[in-house]
Amino acid sequence: MKVIVCGAGQVGFHIAKHLADQSNDVTVIDTSQKLIQKISESLDVQGIVGHASDPTMLDRAMASDADLLVAVTQSDEVNMVACQVAHSIFKVPTKIARIRNQDYLKSRWADLFARTAMPIDVIISPEVEVAEALNRRLKVPGAFNMLPFVNGRVRVIGMHLEENCPVVDTPLRQLTELFPKLRSTVMAIVRDNKVFVPTGRDQMQVSDDVYIAVEENMTDRTMAVFGHEEKAARRVTIVGGGTVGLHLAELLEAEQKDIILKVIEIDEARATKAAERLHRTIVINGDALDRDIQMEANVAESETIVAVADDDEVNILASLLAKQQGCARAITLMNNPVYGMLVGSLGIDVALDPRETTVSSIVQHMRRGRIRDLQSIREGQAEIIEAEVIESSSLVGKSIKDLKLHNDVRVGMIVRGEDAITPKSDTVFEAGDNVVVLVLSDHVKKLEQLFAARVDFF
Repeated sequence: MKVIVCGAGQVGFHIAKHLADQSNDVTVIDTSQKLIQKISESLDVQGIVGHASDPTMLDRAMASDADLLVAVTQSDEVNMVACQVAHSIFKVPTKIARIRNQDYLKSRWADLFARTAMPIDVIISPEVEVAEALNRRLKVPGAFNMLPFVNGRVRVIGMHLEENCPVVDTPLRQLTELFPKLRSTVMAIVRDNKVFVPTGRDQMQVSDDVYIAVEENMTDRTMAVFGHEEKAARRVTIVGGGTVGLHLAELLEAEQKDIILKVIEIDEARATKAAERLHRTIVINGDALDRDIQMEANVAESETIVAVADDDEVNILASLLAKQQGCARAITLMNNPVYGMLVGSLGIDVALDPRETTVSSIVQHMRRGRIRDLQSIREGQAEIIEAEVIESSSLVGKSIKDLKLHNDVRVGMIVRGEDAITPKSDTVFEAGDNVVVLVLSDHVKKLEQLFAARVDFF
């Protein structure tokens, strides 16, 4: 697939890396010579210095042959115009644009992005998606990630295994014997920052990260089995009242009527805007690194601090300062991947990388077959996919063991009608099944073929 990425910043770099690693033909356009040089030297992509919305630059990138254009520059307007030019002049089939200004996305302006106006096929709003990801993590305390699939009926939970985990050093095949009513599947283990699909002989170890597919109503039971029985936070402090912090606060106000919520924002205009938009939240205008401000917010009594300011260092230091004062849990937004590698040693409980949510949104629209949802994990090492088994698929009538998936793919859960099925080797696929599956990045194309229609069916 030929892809043009407009913008070589952190998000654009991460997208280009993910796509290039999977053998796509990628061209990146950016006005910064320095960023283009970096991306050209680091990745197997073509780099072009210029304005992404300039037809001449898109022509140099051979946009007429492109299957997809992804516009993620720092300017919403450049992103929109790049998509318009790609459509009107070069007939690019799929255009994806990052739009950060929420005013563009108001329902009253919905016609702006119609095919007859500004033809953008997919709009991504990373700040809103990050806020929703943070909200999901707050719903499952003790998990560093929670990804919903099949309309929320299945959850894939990421957990860090501590010394108190009852099932460490236990072969996975014994889990079913020990907990026969626990409808869950260990889909992947992360050890030494490398993702692998475990076999029944493998054992989980202390300090492993695991990804587990579980039926939604079995979440608490599964968390307890793996050593996590934390209670949901009712007192939460948010550091940063920008788009992410404000949207998260609005979600929490709407969904949790008994929550005690405070927002600390250093910028007076942002703080005023947040105070006007929020109804049950105390907004404090001040520096989150100031102990007096944290005392005013009573951070010591908060069960969770969520640091989502624009500066990684502020987020990290505010989180550590809050924990030092007695806050039980810290969830911290980190854009720089270097900091993410230090999470454990820093004492931060959950680090969220916003690039991961953005890449997932984009890659989902590239996958073939009946792919309904997709989440990229661990800097693209693996993807967790929700896919539908269609009548013409080669999967119909085959069991999992017939597919000979080896250690590349793990089926986590199958939803069939009203039933959620924990898969076994002899489980047979039926048309209409919704399947939640983890696949290592090198084998995505094999998975796409499984869920695609058979040529001989027609």
